[in-house]
Amino acid sequence: MTQATDAPRRSRKAPSSKSRKKRVLASISLGLLVLLLIAGGTGWWAYNHLNGNIDSVDLDQAIGVDNRPKKVVAGAQNILVLGSDSRAGANGDLDQGDVSGARSDTTMLVHVPEGRAKATAVSIPRDTLVTRPECKNEDGKTVPSQKRAMFNSIFPAAGAACVVKTVEEMSGVRVDHFVVVDFAGFKGLVDALGGVTVKLDKPMTGAKGGLKLDVGEHRLNGTDSLKFVRTRHGYGDGSDLGRISLQQTFMMAMLKEIKNQDALGNPARLYKLADAGTQSLTTDRELASLTALADFAKSMKDVDPDTMETIMLPVAYDKVDPNRVVPAEPQVTQLWEALRNDQKVPASAKNSPAKG
Repeated sequence: MTQATDAPRRSRKAPSSKSRKKRVLASISLGLLVLLLIAGGTGWWAYNHLNGNIDSVDLDQAIGVDNRPKKVVAGAQNILVLGSDSRAGANGDLDQGDVSGARSDTTMLVHVPEGRAKATAVSIPRDTLVTRPECKNEDGKTVPSQKRAMFNSIFPAAGAACVVKTVEEMSGVRVDHFVVVDFAGFKGLVDALGGVTVKLDKPMTGAKGGLKLDVGEHRLNGTDSLKFVRTRHGYGDGSDLGRISLQQTFMMAMLKEIKNQDALGNPARLYKLADAGTQSLTTDRELASLTALADFAKSMKDVDPDTMETIMLPVAYDKVDPNRVVPAEPQVTQLWEALRNDQKVPASAKNSPAKG
């Protein structure tokens, strides 16, 4: 299938000293923003304003230190990324009421290996049936365990810490950090970036009042980006599994956009990005400040979105309810074992019986 636009191929030559310096400067731009804000006349207000945007959860306290998997490889990092409609009241209006109150949750476990080389993002389908462990919700009340709970029901029932606990128990992988991005704030971040460019190899038909896009490259604003990641009908086979590929495509495109933004020489624009980004965030306690986020970003400067591997959790259709899926064996066991031990995910662990 021909593409609507012919983007130039990236050179495979080793990056020049100049390009390496540019990447390093881009990766520390948030840290420089912190310094600029503190040094400025309104700096203290601005710094506290941005810090105040970020909500946080103490995972060890919420889950219990003794209830969490042990770290196998000290230098590796596992970040759980959650997309949620639950935090902002404006979310229901972003698709002109087309969401009917339903959440379009996105969950990705991003594994960054020791040495910060090629990262791997594992998407967990929202319709996956799992065992939800007993958890404490945000009010401190006990939420009992539940078998055959739909994965995307965990967050509204018991909060982000319970999602982390569920992922840790089903995988044995220690989650070092988590980030919850609410979709209302996500829209603002895309608009602050000036849009995000995505590339489609299949058309999006606009079924059920959704977004209509031809094959090729498209520059999406915040509203259309939200529709893009929520699209289910009108793309591929119309299933939630097909939507995951769109979400992975968009995540990679957005990471590239953030990395390529030349905001270092424009503090006002950099502040706008930081303000929009932090308004949409809930994180673990260790990441819940501008300086912590900047330090974390610097530590990830060598992770290239172009080389990030995206995998869907291997699943099979449930035998009792064909509208739901369950983790597929032995692929899931192989996948989690590779991530726990900071090893390359074998090809056999990527074959999902429910794909296609």
